[in-house]
Amino acid sequence: MSRPPTFRPPACARAYGLRTSRGEFAVLDAGPGPCPDGDVRDRKGTALLLPGYTGSKEDFIALLEPIAAAGFRAVAVDGRGQYETGGPDDESAYAQTELARDVLAQAEAIGDAPVHLVGHSLGGQIARAAVLLDVRPFRTLTLMSSGPARIAPAQQHKVKLLNDALAVMDMSEVWEAMRALDPPEEASTDGEEMRQRWLRHRPAQLRATGRQLTVEPDRVDELAAAGPLPVHVLSGERDDTWPVPLLDEMAARLGAFRTVIEGAEHSPNTDRPAPTAEALVDFWSRH
Repeated sequence: MSRPPTFRPPACARAYGLRTSRGEFAVLDAGPGPCPDGDVRDRKGTALLLPGYTGSKEDFIALLEPIAAAGFRAVAVDGRGQYETGGPDDESAYAQTELARDVLAQAEAIGDAPVHLVGHSLGGQIARAAVLLDVRPFRTLTLMSSGPARIAPAQQHKVKLLNDALAVMDMSEVWEAMRALDPPEEASTDGEEMRQRWLRHRPAQLRATGRQLTVEPDRVDELAAAGPLPVHVLSGERDDTWPVPLLDEMAARLGAFRTVIEGAEHSPNTDRPAPTAEALVDFWSRH
């Protein structure tokens, strides 16, 4: 579970509901302007940021100010059934193709297509599915700590335990059970905002997307053949969800630009936001 440093967006960002052809999605929208030094700059491009499993738009919150300062607009979104975006109790609504079609609608609604698409973890696999449906709305694709196929066996086991718990417990009970299993130093950092974020996730979304992570096939060759789309594979130097050598291999198969963020693990966006933002901006600036 990514742990954002704060749930309060910077001054350069505004929170609102993005209206699309597939419903309304909660976003944080940050752009060039008076943040952080008062200069107004021409916009160099727009990025759409998709969070991972159990995450939310706030997982990108520490990236927004440096991205805006570099002249880019960044729109971080809660996907269907995540945190502040509503969703039904029907698991079929969270099929990967449905979530990918949501991304196409979001890219259209923010109005700056083609956009730089960034997906963290589960968000990367949804981003890949969106590109495979239609590559045209996207200028580049960044897969952040998101691997070629299903997650590692130990993580598959954790997801199965969570899905089993969601079948017999309510969200509050599951939260308390998870906190009891966490190392004390992690549990102590999870305040009321983290708890409220968890409680507002839709259980059907968690069950359906968790299952996707355990069965996702290798679609790297499909992505490589999707068209002349520049791809960036970014990760921390350690990752227990997809081993880093597997991410290296995926980047090689894609002919992708590769960045490893020193000192970061599965969530470089929250572990080391400054160098992560710098790496994203560098990649986008090349395209």
